[in-house]
Amino acid sequence: MNNTEEHLITDPVPTKVPRSEPETEPRKLTAWGITGMLVVLYLMNASDKAVFGLIAQPLSEDLGLSASQIGFTGSMFFLAFSFGGFFAGPINKVLALRWSIAIIAVLWGVVMLPLVVWSTFAVLLASRMLLGLTEGPTSGLLHTAAYSWHAPAKRGLPSALIISGSMLAKMAVVPILALVVAEYGWRAAIIVLSCATAFWCVPWLLTWRPGPYVVGGKHTSTEDTDSEPAVAWRRLLTSRTFVSAVLVAMSAYALMTVVLTWLPSYFEQGLGYSRLESGTLFAAPSFVGLATLVGGSWLSDRGISRGLSIRLVRVVVPCVGVIVAGVLLLSLPALGSPLLAVCAVSVAYGLVVAVFPLLNAAVIATCPPRQTAGVIGAFFAIQAIGGIIGPWAMGIVVDASATKIDGYQASFQCLGIVGAVVAVLALILADPARDRELLRVTR
Repeated sequence: MNNTEEHLITDPVPTKVPRSEPETEPRKLTAWGITGMLVVLYLMNASDKAVFGLIAQPLSEDLGLSASQIGFTGSMFFLAFSFGGFFAGPINKVLALRWSIAIIAVLWGVVMLPLVVWSTFAVLLASRMLLGLTEGPTSGLLHTAAYSWHAPAKRGLPSALIISGSMLAKMAVVPILALVVAEYGWRAAIIVLSCATAFWCVPWLLTWRPGPYVVGGKHTSTEDTDSEPAVAWRRLLTSRTFVSAVLVAMSAYALMTVVLTWLPSYFEQGLGYSRLESGTLFAAPSFVGLATLVGGSWLSDRGISRGLSIRLVRVVVPCVGVIVAGVLLLSLPALGSPLLAVCAVSVAYGLVVAVFPLLNAAVIATCPPRQTAGVIGAFFAIQAIGGIIGPWAMGIVVDASATKIDGYQASFQCLGIVGAVVAVLALILADPARDRELLRVTR
């Protein structure tokens, strides 16, 4: 099993196909239909995160909050989100994916509603932390569900499509929510999102079934899970590929969460756009991000199928993109117009978010199939630490700066520097094929 699985990840044509890797392709319509449903749920997940950035200024005015309090709330959301991410593996062991994903989706909507009734800072903080805790396991579970329908060498694109829900949310959902907020107030936006997640559960419960590829979990047979022995968790989570990749992902996540929490405020207070314009421009980085995310992952999968090394297409290329993004963010003070600033942040964001599906696939390539949910859950949980630090740090810097625009620019520059440094580190340390072999030789 070890040698065959390695061929499936690194070779264009495997010589033998084990039970967990069937010789016939799974029914593509079912596979991509289920993947599409997971994309929609991730879109709702991202909308729940993005709505906080959209309503940050109305909330500040209604509740008398400072920039530091808004940033602190955003960071506490991601603290709870990071903690919740570690539950993806245990949840996958005790609940079938059909029920675990549906229950979590319903819980998102429930925990957001108290803020509609009791509008205080304490309720805001508690609501966002509970939302973070319930959303934490989601990415790991959604990717596990998708991976059960896609072979290891072809998981870059489905992962990218799921993560693209974040971009689609800002492109399609957030502009609509901006109109809802402008017309009916921020409470209406929360109610709309709460109802949407409940409605999604109906088709999910009716149509989901596990795919043919082994990813572990409650309904995986003993024969499948025993086909490749487990590796000690300490070794999996301390490999050079995992550690360096998660540092890059953490820096990327910090930028992504800063954009989610602060970008409309940066456009409004720093660049002088109106509130409605800022809500609409919030979608700009997502257009770039969607192209790099899906296009990069599609090219990555094609590269793997044509015999290119997994290190080249899923480590080197995305890390170079992060370095370029760092240069763009460093250049913000030198740009002479708001439009150029919007373009620079948008391109940097697009280059950075493209790393997520590629690094996910690189890390999963090092672990046995039965440990997929646990490894990817831990990866998502640790990368979310960037979301704990980023929004709060930006709020502190903005409050401490002479002008709002100085604070925003300094924060973006720091994010660019950190991202470039850890990307260089990953270029030196990360090698999925090497670590996969080492982990199996020395268990």
